[in-house]
Amino acid sequence: MTHLSTIKYIIPVILMVVTSSAIAQTDSTQLDGNNKIFIIITNSGGEFVGRILKQDPKEILISTQDRGEVIIPKYEVKEIREAKPGDLSTSGKFIPEQLFSTRYFINTNGLPIKKGDSYMIFNLWGPDFQFGVGENLGIGVMTSWVGIPIIGSLKYSIELGENLNMGLGTLLGTGSWAAPEFGLALPFGALTLGTSKNNINFTAGYGVVWSNGKSEGKTLLSVAGLKRISRNASFVVDSFIVPNPGGGDFNVSTIALITPGLRLQFKDNSAFQFGFAAIYAENELIPAPIPFVQWFKKF
Repeated sequence: MTHLSTIKYIIPVILMVVTSSAIAQTDSTQLDGNNKIFIIITNSGGEFVGRILKQDPKEILISTQDRGEVIIPKYEVKEIREAKPGDLSTSGKFIPEQLFSTRYFINTNGLPIKKGDSYMIFNLWGPDFQFGVGENLGIGVMTSWVGIPIIGSLKYSIELGENLNMGLGTLLGTGSWAAPEFGLALPFGALTLGTSKNNINFTAGYGVVWSNGKSEGKTLLSVAGLKRISRNASFVVDSFIVPNPGGGDFNVSTIALITPGLRLQFKDNSAFQFGFAAIYAENELIPAPIPFVQWFKKF
């Protein structure tokens, strides 16, 4: 098999079945009528959830479930909004938005990374940096610990409706110092149903690799999802699918990489994620011996 043919099957491909709903669950806390619940976030990161009893230009009086009545000076308030289904747990505690919800294990989705938000992912094989450079516009770069390859990413997110987002982007890579003649490109589109806490995502793209004047391309598909199972834990599943790979030593109709796992997040600015992959080929599911282990960190 040629070097180019080997590389094209390393390009990720996607498949997954999400059995849980991607639509945010309905909580037991009353959110409408005369008993509206509000979320107040302070500049220092404090979170207050409850009914607003009174507010004026100087302060807000809120009745919380766990702290009773609290007076918050207006100059300390960063954000105030009415709670929606999915914002609160069944016990009434606030569940914050997830900065890292734009990524699964490898794939991105249609959710936007906010302007000014940036984070890094440390993988066993290398680092990945993501930057929110504009409204709904993110760029990134990923590589291995030895700098082979180097892949840049670009994604623009579009809100199509409530709990429905689309992302359009591309990956561009090079073999860098070890293989400057090698390159890859993967333009893609992603459609995401749900929120940053519960979602399912469908991605389609066309990957092209080239080396020594020769190029070859394949359609790549993906299904991925995120389901919050507690305040600090989420179930994550990612996948890559190469339909009808053909050629070389691979005489199969579809090759897929499936990666389920668990994300643990006890702080707003960091998370830990792990999972195990399996390869589907020739109607068999073969476990991969190397785990996926990732650390997320906001900077």
